[in-house]
Formats: sequence, structure tokens, C-alpha cells
Amino acid sequence: MQATQRIHTQTLIDALIPGSGIIRAVSLVVAFSFLVALFAQISIKLPFTTVPITGQTLAVLLAGGALGSNKGAASLGLYAFWGTIGIPVYAPSQSAETIHFIFPWSGTADPFWLLTSGGYIIGFIFAAYIVGYFAERGWDRSWNVTIAMLVGNAAIYLPGLLWLGYLISSKALDSHLGFSLSNVIPGSTNLEKTLVGGFYPFVVGDLVKLYLASICLPGAWVLLKKKDNS
Repeated sequence: MQATQRIHTQTLIDALIPGSGIIRAVSLVVAFSFLVALFAQISIKLPFTTVPITGQTLAVLLAGGALGSNKGAASLGLYAFWGTIGIPVYAPSQSAETIHFIFPWSGTADPFWLLTSGGYIIGFIFAAYIVGYFAERGWDRSWNVTIAMLVGNAAIYLPGLLWLGYLISSKALDSHLGFSLSNVIPGSTNLEKTLVGGFYPFVVGDLVKLYLASICLPGAWVLLKKKDNS
């Protein structure tokens, strides 16, 4: 009986920048990790939660879709690592502005496990892998990519909400934050506080970012095909 063959198509970045080798792979992983850091500096602070609205999700979905599963996950793993060694790549926490757009650079350099949004940062890794997995099977060339990105978004929310819920109930970071997280986020139960602080305010924005990413990837393939045919 013939063995089942793995389906693996060319990713967008492979089509745009052909080649192979460790130097190319590392360069792409590093570049996309800093792309996510750049989009993290587009942030909106909300008065009732410590988790900001950022542009990161768009960059995460694009990283996975463009790089594929392994390099996409590696780029987000590297992004998570940068903050642990003091590089200010996470969303601003010290900036005084409610709305912050990249400059002046005010990124946070705390380890992700000291952030109330730390679970989402871990979720980025899973999301990039998932979107990249489907991109390697050609889903990034059509509207099918929207489904992959919805699954990827769920992979961001799951660890993000679990971590935030744990911090609300355990008060594990209250001394580090200097205030009671449970008192800041409104709600009558820990579950309600978790959803108010980490889910409800972000759904619409994440759907918009998902829509933009789902246009960018198939659109890039269309433009690339036209260029090749010209």
C-alpha cells in the first residue's frame, strides 16, 4: 500500500526570497520577531484592564502565513525570548499616552511571565505555527486562510485567558504590579473579570486584524503571480 505523502507547498516568503540555508532562515526569523515588536508599539490602553489593544495579532498571523509553521513559531518564540533578556519589545507599559503609535519607543522589557498579557505572548507561538501549517498546504492563497487564522486566534486567547484568570484569582503578580488586579478589572466573579479584562474588548479589533491579514496573504500571491506572468 502506498504511504500517505505529506502535502507541503511553497510559502510566500520562499516565493519572494528564494533560497535555503541556516543564515537565511535565522535572518527571516529575527526579522519577523522584530516586525511583531514593531506592531506591539501600536497600542491602546484601556482603563479597566492591564491588557492593551495592540497591532501584534496582525503581525503574528502574517509571520505564520509568510514563514510557515516552524520558522513562524520560531520567530514568535524569539520574540518571547527578547523580553526575558531585557530588550524592550513588548507593548508599552510605561508610556503615558492612552494611544501609542510606535515612537517614541516605549516597549516593555519585563519577562513575559511578569506580565498580565504573558499568556497571549505564549499563544502567539502556537498561532504562528497553526497558520503556518495551513499556509504550507496552500490555504494562504485563498479565503481558506481565514479559517486557519480563526483557529490561530483561538490559540492566542486560550493561554492568554488562562494566565490572566490565574493571576486574578491567585493575586500572584499583585505585589509586582503594585495594585490588586482583581480590583482593577470589573466583574462579580473571577471568570467575568477574566473575560472583561482579556476577551470582550479585543474581539472586534482582532476580527479586523484577521480580516486584513486574510486579505494580505492571498493578495500577495495574486500580485506575485501577475509579476511572474508579466
